[in-house]
Amino acid sequence: MLRTDHKGRRRRLAVAATAGSLVLVASGCGYLSGEGGGGAIDASDLDCSPYEQWADTGGTVSVYASIRDEEADLLEEAWAEFAACSGITIEYEGSGEFEAQLPIRLDGGNAPDLAFIPQPGLIQRTVEGGHAVPVADGVRENVEAGWGEDWRGYATVDGELYGSPLGANMKSMVWYSPSYFSEHGYEVPQTWDEMIELSDTIAASGAKPWCVGFESGEATGWPGTDWIENALLRTSGTDVYHDWISHDIPFDAPEVEEAFDLVDGVVRNEDYVNGTFGGVESIAVTSFQEAGLPLLDGGCAMYLMGSFYGAQFAEDVEIGEDGDVYGFVLPPLEEGAEVPIMGGGEFTVAFDDRPEVVAVHEYLSSGHFANSRASLGSWVSAHADLDPANLPEPTDRFTAEVLSDPNTVFHFDASDSMPSAVGTDVFWGGLIDWVTGASTEEVLASVESAWP
Repeated sequence: MLRTDHKGRRRRLAVAATAGSLVLVASGCGYLSGEGGGGAIDASDLDCSPYEQWADTGGTVSVYASIRDEEADLLEEAWAEFAACSGITIEYEGSGEFEAQLPIRLDGGNAPDLAFIPQPGLIQRTVEGGHAVPVADGVRENVEAGWGEDWRGYATVDGELYGSPLGANMKSMVWYSPSYFSEHGYEVPQTWDEMIELSDTIAASGAKPWCVGFESGEATGWPGTDWIENALLRTSGTDVYHDWISHDIPFDAPEVEEAFDLVDGVVRNEDYVNGTFGGVESIAVTSFQEAGLPLLDGGCAMYLMGSFYGAQFAEDVEIGEDGDVYGFVLPPLEEGAEVPIMGGGEFTVAFDDRPEVVAVHEYLSSGHFANSRASLGSWVSAHADLDPANLPEPTDRFTAEVLSDPNTVFHFDASDSMPSAVGTDVFWGGLIDWVTGASTEEVLASVESAWP
């Protein structure tokens, strides 16, 4: 039975959509910090009819991912009834070094049964290494019924489906404090130029307009790639963005240099950054989890970070249009232009085809799981069967509508889509070099040289 109460955070959230300013505020992500836990429940107390096809499967299935802390607890709560009714013990492990450790574990013969992989490039690497197994027929049927061709394509290698989409997030969002803006008479910018004018005004007042943090453990640097990717979509559009991902244009193409130059005017501007943390070089050692918190006391005015960032605020922080913090989508270059939505998500990939592993994978790819997890809050999915009535917050419902809307042009995170040897191994680190003094040309040439 699906749960419709929310045992996680309780906040009053609001959502607004105005010209040039969509608000996307709540979603799960695999980059949060901490360690998760969970407890078993007794199947005799449950209605197990929704899980009848997996009854008495039994066995133990290991799941490895980067999702931790409260988000991990909610994952385990979401599948607890399935585990109890199927008799399967799900051993979940969340790691802050997931991206680096998964290949090591696979190559060392210590593969988990299932992994939640947030990078299509890493999926490809596990396939090329001979580790991932193609999805079972039941999983394939769920994926074909539940997700569009674009989402299926992210987990397809050489025409074979190797994973099922799990959660989804938006990464084109600028967090800000409505009360701070109101107090100073600031308005949400509708174009990039208006955003720069606002930044200049805030800087002239003696405050720092931006907080920026690229530190994320073994994944340090990924928040910087979000800046570049969002900029490239705005300066050169969809076709160039996807040609860049596929290397149909070189990584150091003039269009990419233009995107770096656009971001340079914000991220490497000493007048603009870095909140209460220091100058430009502090970005390299400021964690993305901590970077946006100065919004609450005027330490900075804006912070580019995904919709999942709401989970970092304390329980008493009100997220909403008139609340303590809220958000707007990074604006386009020109008023009235299409506003690109860039984001990401996780994919469940199997490394074994034992019956119990297939059973868990089938459940995780079902609409039942999507509704179970979404009903607990701070998570959405692009699954076609996700029922908005099971989403506890207005922003969850709105985000799900955006993801499932056939008219939405959703662009998957480029660094996650490139081969992992490029996107996660070199591009992430290149952004750290960039904010600590390397030139744009040096960084672009370094990443270009990493292409297979």
